[in-house]
Amino acid sequence: MHSSKNKNGEKTEPFYRPSVAKQKTSAEIINEARNALRTLRTQRPFTPRDEQRKLFGSASSRTPENRPPSTFSLHASSFESGESRPVSGTRLSPLDHKPKLLSSPTKDEGSSISFPKPPVNSMEGRKVSSVRARLHRTASQGNLLSDKTFLFDESKSISISFKYLNQEPGDDRVNETEEEENYWNVKILPIVYELENEDNIENLCLACTSLHQALEEGNMFGKRFKRRSVLLKTLYKLVDIGSDTLGLKLAKLILALKVSGKNLLSVCKLVFKISRNEKNDSLIQKNGLLDSLLEVLRFEDLQTNYEAFLYCMGAIKFSSGNAVLLNEMVNKGAVEILLQLMKQINNIKENDIHFTSLGHLLVQLTATLRNLIDLALSRCQLLRNGAVSELWVVLEQRMNDRDICTNISRIFSKLSSYNDCCAALADCSRCYILFLAILNKHQKKQDLVVRVVFILGNLTAKNNQAREQFFKEKGSTDILVSLFQTYSELDLNAKKWKHEREEYKTKQKHPSEAEDVLIKLIRVLANLSIHPNVGAALAANHHIVALLVTVLENKSVDDCEELVINAAATINNLSYYSVRNSVIQDKKLHIAELLLKLLMSSNMDGILEAVRVFGNLSQYLEIRDFIIQRKLYKFMIALLDAKHQDVCFSACGVLLNLTVDNNKRAILKEEGGIKKLVDCLRDFGPSDWQLACLVCKTLWNYSENITSAASCFEEEDTNTLLLLLASFLDEELALDYNLDSDLRDYHKLYWETEFKPVAQKLLNRIQSHHSFLQSVAITSF
Repeated sequence: MHSSKNKNGEKTEPFYRPSVAKQKTSAEIINEARNALRTLRTQRPFTPRDEQRKLFGSASSRTPENRPPSTFSLHASSFESGESRPVSGTRLSPLDHKPKLLSSPTKDEGSSISFPKPPVNSMEGRKVSSVRARLHRTASQGNLLSDKTFLFDESKSISISFKYLNQEPGDDRVNETEEEENYWNVKILPIVYELENEDNIENLCLACTSLHQALEEGNMFGKRFKRRSVLLKTLYKLVDIGSDTLGLKLAKLILALKVSGKNLLSVCKLVFKISRNEKNDSLIQKNGLLDSLLEVLRFEDLQTNYEAFLYCMGAIKFSSGNAVLLNEMVNKGAVEILLQLMKQINNIKENDIHFTSLGHLLVQLTATLRNLIDLALSRCQLLRNGAVSELWVVLEQRMNDRDICTNISRIFSKLSSYNDCCAALADCSRCYILFLAILNKHQKKQDLVVRVVFILGNLTAKNNQAREQFFKEKGSTDILVSLFQTYSELDLNAKKWKHEREEYKTKQKHPSEAEDVLIKLIRVLANLSIHPNVGAALAANHHIVALLVTVLENKSVDDCEELVINAAATINNLSYYSVRNSVIQDKKLHIAELLLKLLMSSNMDGILEAVRVFGNLSQYLEIRDFIIQRKLYKFMIALLDAKHQDVCFSACGVLLNLTVDNNKRAILKEEGGIKKLVDCLRDFGPSDWQLACLVCKTLWNYSENITSAASCFEEEDTNTLLLLLASFLDEELALDYNLDSDLRDYHKLYWETEFKPVAQKLLNRIQSHHSFLQSVAITSF
């Protein structure tokens, strides 16, 4: 029986990709997304953590002589008393007895101050004693208290007063009210006396805490406090003790007293120095120092105090590396404060004398933002407050500063991993121009290039408009090609140290730096090729195709799995476009030869990618002949046993294209091909109508023009097909109505528009052959 026409006179034709464009069904579009064009994923570039906390990391482009120091000595002499007249150098002698202290008659009636006692046998106390003795010996001026005292007059109900030496009209006591003087004498002075004479760090810290509380209760913070400068003098001297715990207490007090100029710089350096030690993070949290640091950034003048801002911001950057402190920052409004600071810096133009110095500050600020965006709440705040647009301004103004560009690329690298943030980045019309400018300017700076390319890969992963926009930017393809060539050469040159590199890779299991750039660069090309016009243009680009081919020539999947698989996936995308000037078509036989190495590997992802490429290339007769000559069809048939839907789908696609040729259809009889196709239909049909449709098309092509029913299918296969097709064509039996609505609609769409028509034809043909076989058997009998 000849089956070139069915019983209704309808001409039967093999199923293959039509060469003439036609309106695609929804199912075809979905099928193409699975079968031909795919975006690629890759890991975000890894940022190694610096072993030491510094203003500028080990990878900084700044030379030591062109950047502020991260290490320095800091002493009491680093502070100055220029905010007031110096006080006497005479030290207060200890009292023979402890006077009774009365509170101010207007405040806290009846309260008293208790002094902590030093612990017995304190090693730290003995250490401080020696420091204290040195301070006492070397101090030539500036002691707060004189050795003359006046006991309180009980009849006047006033507390004890310690007389200052050299107290003249016009100094700190001018305009001091009696209430302020009383509060000073009762609440503050005894604690200052303790600070002057105590030798134990723990007790000094407790005294600082009491002083902070007393100043706060007396509303004495800020610059209005009349005796502020003499109090600061005592606090400055305690810096020489060198205790981090005490230093943070002192810093909090000094900052609360709103120092300025050199003193603000020195106290910010003090906090910076202490925060360099990661072990002090808990102390910073305990002392609530973040509030004080953020206040500096919020209220002090930037241009006057830019150096103090630098060390203040450096301390905040270090703290942001601690998860607890990071959360605390967000809750204290750090995002808004930092963005406001960034806007101030952006308003300072390049001809300003502070422009370069503020670049150092921007490095700290952007590094802090990089940590903040790890939190969902801060990401939302950043987007809501226009952080993205401000960061673009920074990039435009600081294009020559590699440290700033690298930090911002790290920020965008993280942000672009989230859909909403990625959309916000893509909304900037100039983003592609800026990224291309960075790539062009810093082409050999791997740590920067790899991140920018990763961002571009994310931007082009889901947005067709982004693909087109990037591709249309002047020089975009040339820059990608140039980068590809640069890092391919770097990678090839690294083979000079092959043994060392192999040993390293065996231990690390990471791509080399050059390979990492190539991986992410190829991903951009794969994503761009999803756009029809862009993909067709890239398929015709000799440089790009040649570089992709070079990867397959020089690398094995064992060398660098992700690189080789990405290269094959990109070739697969480009091979989809059957354009007249396609370089893929010109090189198709060479590409097929290279894919054999991948096909014969033990890497299933690599095998799948190679099969996908053969699925597209097997549209061409030369490749179908190649597959037969190299007996690759046997491999494709064997893959039908993989029990993996995508593998079976791709292998079946190659077999379908082979059956377009009459002289190649018989190969399905080998290696149990027909049975394996039937098994695929049975195993995957109800869950994958795309695969089921592909199997039916392959069997349809195979059974065309077969004159003898007996030579078409084995009886067992025939019976199984009759049962399966009849069952799958029954909508009630075929479709799973327990699926969610979207998935059910998708299944029904593909079942109804694609699977059902070809399955019904195949069922009719098999039934016709089966009836003929039965009639022959009866006649013979």
